[in-house]
Amino acid sequence: MRLINRRPDGASRLVLVILPFALLLFAYFTGSATRLTENPNDKLLPSAVQMTDAIKRVAFVPDQRTGEYLLWQDSASSLQRLAIGLAISAVVGLCLGIASGVLPLFGAPLSPLLTVLSMVPPLAILPILFIVFGLGELSKVMLIVIGITPVLARDLEQRAREIPVELLIKAQTLGASTWTLILRVVLPQLLPRLLISLRLVLGSAWLFLIAAEAIASTDGLGYRIFLVRRYLAMDMILPYVVWITFLAWLMDWGLKALTRKAFPWYEGARP
Repeated sequence: MRLINRRPDGASRLVLVILPFALLLFAYFTGSATRLTENPNDKLLPSAVQMTDAIKRVAFVPDQRTGEYLLWQDSASSLQRLAIGLAISAVVGLCLGIASGVLPLFGAPLSPLLTVLSMVPPLAILPILFIVFGLGELSKVMLIVIGITPVLARDLEQRAREIPVELLIKAQTLGASTWTLILRVVLPQLLPRLLISLRLVLGSAWLFLIAAEAIASTDGLGYRIFLVRRYLAMDMILPYVVWITFLAWLMDWGLKALTRKAFPWYEGARP
């Protein structure tokens, strides 16, 4: 049988899923044990015990200065900023995608503008955002919005252009107005693609959030990582990175499940 036609069964699939993570952990802890044996004060590759102690300090012991549990406070702050940024980006991106992909009069100026905006490195304009919007929450949310909205809009624009012309003609033949056409034909086609596009930009959204929190913030996961880096506290940095990765994966899984549940007919929702 050709390799391209071989598919793993249930047990084999589970092993193949676990294997790369197991190898990664094995390589890390082997290297950590070797370095700590040579130098017990080494901070580059902390042991599992050291990271566990660090997690306990930030997750289950109140901070002496604020009385807050730092990990949960940081997580709540970051997730709130991320959720607001993603929600605004989704709404704006959907509107721009429909306008530029369905309405020629809007598409003529919008499509080139979105192309240019999507090429602007968002981190390069971070200082401008801090100057214009200040150092508060708004600048952090705006970085996410500016960073991912053009990408979402361009993707949805392309999807809108791929809608069969026959559907639009039939709807107009039946007397559908422009608004009816958008709400009853275009929007149902774009909503599942919007959820998939959000999954694709999740990594970028987290990147922009961490960057903004690292530069100007008093809480958040990015703020905490860059605060403890001056002490070379890898025992805290690595668990925070793993926690961020887990939260991002959880959000991705939630969007995937929502797509399957709400739009089972959509090709991109299939496993």
